Amino acid sequence: MRGKARKCVNASGGTGRKGSDCGHSNRPWPTMNQNFRHPEILELAARTGKVTVEGLAQHFGVTLQTIRRDLTDLAEAGQLERVHGGAILPSGTVNIGYADRQILFEAEKRAMARACTELIPDGASLFLNIGTTTEAVAHALMQHRNLMVVTNNMNVARILTGHPDCQVILAGGILRRADGGLTGDLTVQTIRRFKFDYAVIGCSALDGDGDLLDFDISEVGVSQAILDQARKAILVADHSKFQRAAPARIASLSRINTFVTDRALPKDLADRCKDWDTQVIVAGV
Repeated sequence: MRGKARKCVNASGGTGRKGSDCGHSNRPWPTMNQNFRHPEILELAARTGKVTVEGLAQHFGVTLQTIRRDLTDLAEAGQLERVHGGAILPSGTVNIGYADRQILFEAEKRAMARACTELIPDGASLFLNIGTTTEAVAHALMQHRNLMVVTNNMNVARILTGHPDCQVILAGGILRRADGGLTGDLTVQTIRRFKFDYAVIGCSALDGDGDLLDFDISEVGVSQAILDQARKAILVADHSKFQRAAPARIASLSRINTFVTDRALPKDLADRCKDWDTQVIVAGV
């Protein structure tokens, strides 16, 4: 009587026929660190504006097929757009997700936050708007004394709840659940009741003309009201904002007193800031 076909044990403990007769193909088993690559891929895309399949495969030491799957996943999530040979940042209509923005350029945001808070004295009133960089500023304010902070960012309010010497005023408005932002007419009405010593704002993009841009038109109206009610305005924005586009205009950099960033500006933009008397501070990591 013929014996049964001989089986082999695979890496997961299951069984199958040996060689090409095994129940599974010779394709590598899916890796468990796929999700860990995604944030770094997004960060690389934000730095350069584009990533390539070959470049990412070399960077991570994985196959081209693995990277293509990563890029497809990120494209399906709306975080990248696939192009021939790689991917680019999304076209200027939808922002990167809040969770992904939180982990982009963390060290740079902390450095910018420290530089920003050096401009703010004890006893100041200020507004912090929506954004992961302004949240970093909130963390950096924890050693300041006798502050009054108005914000439409629930994350900022939560951070400063632990500051015993800071009065926190949360502007009303419509809650944007994705990032804890408050926007709308009620937010603007609240802002109009104040005159702040400092406004610290972020933006989603910054174009070559020096225009601050955003994705959400309702947030734009809020940011414009913040600038109107501030004695001094500070913009905190990392270098990736120079390479992005967004559809809604907030204001010109000429409205900003101090621009805190993490890399030197392109020459044309640096020249414009000089003409507008907008101070530029490059914060080192």
